[in-house]
Amino acid sequence: MSDELQEFVSKNPDIEAVQLCITDPSGVARGKTASIGELGRLYLHGRPVAGSILGLDITGTDVDATGLVWDTGDADLICRPVAGTLVRAPWLSRPTAQVMLSMYTLSGEPASADPRHALARAVSRLKGRGMWPVLAVELEFYVLRETDAAPAGSIARDSGRIEAYSLARLEELAPVFDEVYAAARAQGIPAETLMSEYAPGQFEITLAHRDDAVRAVDEAVMFKRLLRGVAARHGLLVTFMAKPFADLAGSGMHVHVSLAGEGQRGGSGQNLFASDDPAGTPLLRHAIGGLKATMAESLLVFAPNGNSYRRFRSQSYAPTAASWGVNNRSVSLRIPVGPPASRHVEHRIAGADANPYLTAATVLAGIERGIAQKLDPGPPVTGNGYRQSADPQSASPRELPQTWQEAIDRAAGSDFLREALGQGFLKVFLAIKRQECDRFSAEVTELDRAWYLRS
Repeated sequence: MSDELQEFVSKNPDIEAVQLCITDPSGVARGKTASIGELGRLYLHGRPVAGSILGLDITGTDVDATGLVWDTGDADLICRPVAGTLVRAPWLSRPTAQVMLSMYTLSGEPASADPRHALARAVSRLKGRGMWPVLAVELEFYVLRETDAAPAGSIARDSGRIEAYSLARLEELAPVFDEVYAAARAQGIPAETLMSEYAPGQFEITLAHRDDAVRAVDEAVMFKRLLRGVAARHGLLVTFMAKPFADLAGSGMHVHVSLAGEGQRGGSGQNLFASDDPAGTPLLRHAIGGLKATMAESLLVFAPNGNSYRRFRSQSYAPTAASWGVNNRSVSLRIPVGPPASRHVEHRIAGADANPYLTAATVLAGIERGIAQKLDPGPPVTGNGYRQSADPQSASPRELPQTWQEAIDRAAGSDFLREALGQGFLKVFLAIKRQECDRFSAEVTELDRAWYLRS
């Protein structure tokens, strides 16, 4: 029995069951419930799981073109527990634990379709350059009533009220968020600032910066699951859909990143982006240059679903161009103000529906590309970035894809993504998104009928 398992069992003798969770390429948590007695074998030998679990689309339908289904005879691979993720799931009435899994081949190699491995490789590449990524995730989401999927709370979506920074909304849902923070403490997740966002029922929570970037993203994935679990106890639904309402703000996932030099004891040291200049060091500007240069071909990672593209609207707080600026929320790459030691880049273009592992992996790979090639991001945007990105005279040759299909096509031709995520992973991801796009595009909606049935 591993030390982690032994310590957990000794502190939690009442646990009866454990939920085994793995994150698929679309960011969906999949798995099964096992008895607590099975954990010893899991930690010792791993657990055989069908490799096709990483070849499902967002609806859970097999995607044969991934090569993970019938080409392999739906063969098992081996899942192993992720260190530090064996925790209680306090929102469940039955005493239950949860542990995150990562997938490997039978010979012990990282499974190419597991998105967590893509992030681990991106971190390893930067550490090979003597740079430790320090990362934090900021999540936006809606809290809705389960009964009618309307925003929770007393303010209706059609009231015309803007709810940004509303303390009244936080107080109204205090019983829910008190339980969220208690569950986060129980799971060791560093949940920090909570705020009411722009729309009724929309909120944002920031997690703490970590010098272990993989752990930071593990915590974001765990926290999303925690939010949904606690909300369900209160008859509520938490959604990370990018644009759940046409007339209300969309939800993003912002990734905050800096790089630290190697510390004296092999850990992270001083912030390499630190500077009295608000625009940061040349290293930071090279990092931004890489993020700008790779954003268009990477948009499928940051906007992976059909609904994702409804979020990108001018003056919506969702960025619409590969742009950067200092203390400016109209750009996709923002350098927040703060003391020199806190200097970092906030990557703002990903939707809340994006896979956190893939988003972080692609961001770190873009940073590495910019540093390796000493890419110049050009001058920062000042003022209204939406107006400047809409100006034909200032249009970038790397203009972002405007549709899901275009983003798929750009990703398919991207040598950068093949290197960043791995050729095997990109094949799986593209197969999944192509199948989803085909199914989504073939659906006849109520808007189709309203516009065309009688005209």
